[in-house]
Amino acid sequence: MSDAENHPERRIALFQRKEIRRVIHNNEWWFVITDVVAALTDSANPQGYFKDMRRRDPQLAEALKGGGQIATPLGLEFDTAGGCQVLQCWNTEGIFRLIQSIPSPKAEPFKRWLARVGYERVQEIEDPELATKRTRALYQAKGYSDAWIEKRMRSIAIRDELTDEWNKRGVKEQREYAILTAEISKAAFGLTPTEYAEFKRLKRENLRDHMSDLELIFSMLGEAATTEIARNRDTQGFPQNQQAAQDGGGVAGNARRELEKKSGRKVVTRENHLALTQTAKKARRIKSQP
Repeated sequence: MSDAENHPERRIALFQRKEIRRVIHNNEWWFVITDVVAALTDSANPQGYFKDMRRRDPQLAEALKGGGQIATPLGLEFDTAGGCQVLQCWNTEGIFRLIQSIPSPKAEPFKRWLARVGYERVQEIEDPELATKRTRALYQAKGYSDAWIEKRMRSIAIRDELTDEWNKRGVKEQREYAILTAEISKAAFGLTPTEYAEFKRLKRENLRDHMSDLELIFSMLGEAATTEIARNRDTQGFPQNQQAAQDGGGVAGNARRELEKKSGRKVVTRENHLALTQTAKKARRIKSQP
C-alpha cells in the first residue's frame, strides 16, 4: 500500500454552503455519503434518509454491496469533533449513482459541481500548488484571518510529516494513528481529541479548524517534537512510537504550562477560533467609533 493510501489527503468542499467532506484515495476523490445526502435533501437525519434509500431502491443497495461495475463504497478515516472516525465514502461514479435515487432539485447543480471538482483534481495533479491555494481560499471564505491561515497550513504540513514518519516506522493501522494522536494531545493539553472537541462544544466540525492561535502553536509543537524524537531514537513499531508520542506531547505540555504560569491565562479555551475572531473584530469596530 502506498503512502498516499495510508495518509490520503482530506479536504472539505462547499456545495451551496453545505460542507462535503472528501478524501483522496487511489488518486481520486471519495466523498462522505451522508454529507452528499444532507446537501441534496436538507435532511436533519441523513443517516436515516440514506437507510431508507437503500430499502426503497434495491439496485442502489446492490451497488453499495459492490454489485455491477461501480466501485464499492469504502470506510475511510476522518478527523471529526468526536475524534478519528471511519465514514462511508464513494467515488465520483458512485455518487452519480447515489444521486439517481434522490428526488431533489439540487441534483443537476450537484452533478455539475462534481464534474468541476473532478477537473480541479486533474489540475492539481499537474500543479500540486493549486491544492494549497484552494485550501487557503476556502479558509478565507470562512472568515479566517491570514495570520491564522498561515499557522493552519503549517500545522497541516507538520501533521503530514509526522504521519509519513509513522508509516516509515511500522505504524500502519488507522486505529494506531488515532491512538498516537490522542497520546500527543493528552500530553500537550490534558485532553484527548474527543474530550477536546466536547470541551469546545463541537459536533462534526474539525477540531483544529476551531483552535486559537496558541492552541494551534502548541499542537504543532507536540507533533513536530514527536517527529524529531522518533527520528533520533529510530523508533520502530507501535509501542516505541507510542512512547515517542507521549514524550513529544509532553514537550508541548511543559511549554504550555510554563506559558500559563507566566501569563496567568489558560491556553485551552472553550471558544472556537471563528467566534474569537468575530469577537475581536467587533471590539475593534466599537473602539474605532467616535
